[in-house]
Amino acid sequence: MAIGRVAPLEAVLFDIDGTMCISDPFHHRAFSELLVQIGYNDGVPITQEFGMTHMAGRSNEQIGSFLFPDWDQDRIDAFFREKEALFAKYAAEGLKEIAGLTRLCRWAQERGLKRAAVTNAPRANAELMISILGLSDFFQLIVTGEDCERSKPFPDPYLRALALLGASPDHTIIFEDSTIGVQAGVAAGMPVIAIADERREGKLLTVGATLVIRDYQDPKLWAALDKTDAKSEAAGVNGVEQNGS
Repeated sequence: MAIGRVAPLEAVLFDIDGTMCISDPFHHRAFSELLVQIGYNDGVPITQEFGMTHMAGRSNEQIGSFLFPDWDQDRIDAFFREKEALFAKYAAEGLKEIAGLTRLCRWAQERGLKRAAVTNAPRANAELMISILGLSDFFQLIVTGEDCERSKPFPDPYLRALALLGASPDHTIIFEDSTIGVQAGVAAGMPVIAIADERREGKLLTVGATLVIRDYQDPKLWAALDKTDAKSEAAGVNGVEQNGS
């Protein structure tokens, strides 16, 4: 699904964790500490690979079902309240943007694009990260998995964002980083640009990412956006000519 086909571009949708910011280390630290405390995995700390495979991009409901299949909901909810409080503490101490994010946000704002954050994270968690990044005024809305009957990898959160923005999937780009996020975006009918290192690039392309970049400074990204700009300008010129004829 070529990025250029969305011209003229109308909207940009961003996942948050791992897409806008480097948050995985803080999630991992919070999860690891609490899981060790309760003796999960016989007290052996979970690895980064375990987190990326079973937790990255997923909602707390999905993670809870995987980690604690025998727990009742009240106990799971209590665990995640503690986990999110720890995450908030650690994130406040050092959450950083993915390199080049500010430049991309400025690019989107200058073009008057519609903008939404679409995440499986709890709303308080999402708002905290966006606030730390200084982007509270950038996003016109935040859609979380909790707002939908089905969270990612289902397309529902992205489709809800489109509906609320009044945007078309034919003129919207998604930025993601996880397998389930890419799957959700593709299922919603939009091209997905994924943030990933070389190790994960093949997997994200396999599930449908249109383009995989290292960060928002990646020349591949700006080459694609420049082409979209050029097509958008051409479409605008053609539209003026047709309207005036």
